[in-house]
Amino acid sequence: MAITNVNEPSALHLPDESILYLDGVTVSFDGFKAINNLSLYVNKNELRSIIGPNGAGKTTMMDIITGKTRPDEGRVIFDDMTDLTVTSEADIANLGIGRKFQKPTVFENHTVFENLKLALEGRRKVFENLFFKLTEEDKDRIHEVLEIIALQEYLSREAGELSHGQKQWLEIGMLLMQNPKLLLVDEPVAGMTKQESEHTAELLTKLAEKHSVVVVEHDMEFVRSLANRVTVLHQGSVLAEGSMDSVQNNQKVIEVYLGEQ
Repeated sequence: MAITNVNEPSALHLPDESILYLDGVTVSFDGFKAINNLSLYVNKNELRSIIGPNGAGKTTMMDIITGKTRPDEGRVIFDDMTDLTVTSEADIANLGIGRKFQKPTVFENHTVFENLKLALEGRRKVFENLFFKLTEEDKDRIHEVLEIIALQEYLSREAGELSHGQKQWLEIGMLLMQNPKLLLVDEPVAGMTKQESEHTAELLTKLAEKHSVVVVEHDMEFVRSLANRVTVLHQGSVLAEGSMDSVQNNQKVIEVYLGEQ
């Protein structure tokens, strides 16, 4: 499916500071509205947390953004040019949207360095990539990412030998090798130690200097540590949005979600 450009006279254009806009998005499964007229902006170089009770629509929202699920209504406009709802999953990834699932998916029998090599931008036949000759620019990029994810000392270690937290950072590094504009990160600190969680907060905050980052998370202590803008979803819609302080003091949010924490 071809990438669809929405730069037409009747098209919606994002504000200069925004990179993603969900515009009246609705999707139903067997009559149940998993997403219900959802509208929200994500800004360029923003770190946004998405929270909400189970069934609020968080995962479905990310499925829609990445093209895995097609909405019944609404548009998802990316970078002021593309309607993601009519764009293929592969084309969406090539536009610069990377998604990290809760469970890390790294090549455990390959080294950290090889994992990053396999993820180099524009090279999709991953196992063939083990045998191509790296340019100096490629090597510099791999070492730059190794420094960002703090795995320089582990570049020759097989990924299967890493801790759970290190595997999560390696997978984030693999996404970074593809130079994404937008990173979608699903429950990054599930199963992590306190120290790993703290490092992950530092990593995601640093990434937001050059990328837009959307984090779906249940760990409220971790969300607070990010000190960013928070969107609360409930029954497929935005219930509240703002700073963590404003959200955690919102009576509706307390009633449907934070009161359970």
